[in-house]
Amino acid sequence: MDDQNKNLILAVVLSGAVLLGWQIFFPAPQPVVDPNAPAVTTVDQAGAGSVALTPPSADASVEMTGENSATAQQVPDAPRITIETPRLEGSISLVGGRIDDLSLRDYKVALDSDEIVTLLRPVGSESPYYALYGWAPGGALETTDVPGANTTWSVESGNILSLDAPVTLAWDNGKGLVFHRNIAIDENYMFTVTQSVQNNSATPARMAANNEVVKIGKPEDLTRLLVHEGAIRQSGKELKEISFKSSMLKTKFTELDADPRWGQHAEVVDVEKDGWVGFTDHYWMTVLIPNSSDPFTSVVSYQESADVYRTVARYPTVELAPGQSVEITSRLFSGAKEWETIRSYETEDGVYKFSDSTDWGLFFFFTKPIFRILHALHGLIGNMGWSIVLLTLILKGIMFPLAYKSYVSMARMKELQPEMEKLKASAGDDKEKLQRGMMELYKTNKVNPASGCLPLILQIPVFFSLYKVIIVTTELRQAPWIGWIKDLSAPDPSSILNLFGLLPFAAPEAGTTFAIVSLGILPIILGISMWLQQKLNPAPTDASQAMIMAWMPWVFMFMLGNFASGLVLYWICNNTITFTQQYLIMRSHGHKPDVLGNVLRSLRLKKKETTS
Repeated sequence: MDDQNKNLILAVVLSGAVLLGWQIFFPAPQPVVDPNAPAVTTVDQAGAGSVALTPPSADASVEMTGENSATAQQVPDAPRITIETPRLEGSISLVGGRIDDLSLRDYKVALDSDEIVTLLRPVGSESPYYALYGWAPGGALETTDVPGANTTWSVESGNILSLDAPVTLAWDNGKGLVFHRNIAIDENYMFTVTQSVQNNSATPARMAANNEVVKIGKPEDLTRLLVHEGAIRQSGKELKEISFKSSMLKTKFTELDADPRWGQHAEVVDVEKDGWVGFTDHYWMTVLIPNSSDPFTSVVSYQESADVYRTVARYPTVELAPGQSVEITSRLFSGAKEWETIRSYETEDGVYKFSDSTDWGLFFFFTKPIFRILHALHGLIGNMGWSIVLLTLILKGIMFPLAYKSYVSMARMKELQPEMEKLKASAGDDKEKLQRGMMELYKTNKVNPASGCLPLILQIPVFFSLYKVIIVTTELRQAPWIGWIKDLSAPDPSSILNLFGLLPFAAPEAGTTFAIVSLGILPIILGISMWLQQKLNPAPTDASQAMIMAWMPWVFMFMLGNFASGLVLYWICNNTITFTQQYLIMRSHGHKPDVLGNVLRSLRLKKKETTS
């Protein structure tokens, strides 16, 4: 078998195997204290003065904010404060002061729907998901002495939370402790929450600020792809992901060990600075962000019996003498994982490594630069499809020197075919002699037999990186290209089964049996482009080798048929550019490819085989 073709088949088969496996298995400031009051004593959480926590029962969640957040009551007629910004709409419940109703105005659930994406949901709705702020009691304080999940707050100032219009809530426990909560929001998705407490009693008060994001029930729309969905935590230099679903690379919630203080499954990390914790979905995220210099305890927990997922930012315990007050400010991000937005919070607002909240994957060193180039191109062109085309040209240009050497080496190997045939004849059945002769021939003529497959192998991480970019970045979600391609992150919606819309019935739905053979226009063009690329060279003389080569384009056509159309577009462009490069290089070395002749010969061969 020709070494050039061996290398080509090896690279193609390796690429196909990886692709098939992919489809199978995957689915900022310190707390402000009244300067006129005596200093507030901060008690280390590990010390004797820390907040006492009651171990959870077998059928109840951990007590965290004075009242059990997991048992937050549904109050249908509870008063609410409206959230109204250009990008967000929703409300805050005065029961618990929960931020539990939030929708994203810029994003629709589906292309053919006017319904916008709902991110946070109140208790009593399907899949409750909310942010809760409060205080955990310590010392002689009872759970009812601090605000909890079912505490009814009053509005001190502000009727609607909007840009440059914060609201302030207040609650008096009737025993000398007065709590305030100021909530502000910026032009995107960042809430700033300032909690304060004034001790007007005659006795000291000990407590710890406790912020949490609660998610009740596992999401039903989890993707099977390599996209992290679950808890995400930055603790200093370490980013940790805990997944809702089984994963070979990430810890699952049910795999966390039990913790007597925090729940049935919990992981507790003490963060000195530069930390944040919360939940991330495919395109959206809700995370608690303490000020970068603030120490806190970061908790990720799951109470299996109640199906409650929780992420917590617990601050160190403070002790307030009579007349003292304390104020703690933190932030809450709840919105879309847009690159520009996330990046600005990282670079301008000091949220440490916030851009890593996007799941860039194992090839992040490829994925992030590729996305940044694609994002810049989109800023110039305004169309993600044409940006992918231009990106392909750039990538092929970068790899052209390597490709050139590869094609030149392949051309030289063709020139050596007569010498190779002589070696085979003289060596006979002596394989060792043949191998030595071939190596000497390669060395003398400065030919590397492995160079032919190197460009194909290098395409694998690039392919996966671009695949990751297309499926995880919000910028590619529902991004149109031309005509029928209205979402580059979804498969080509056209179907050969209804003649691409000419017949009066719809294409099979994704996930059905017929969807596998329901090829769209782009996958068919992909198969043809691979087939034509093969025709730059005559068919191999070996029958089995020729059969593998003949079937490979159509196998890839079906394999990639249900991939994101943006990825198929990249592959088509890549094949087209590769065909052009190889054709011109072969011409420059005196080898004019007979593409039409190779096509006709392959057709005649098939016809002959059919007749016989």
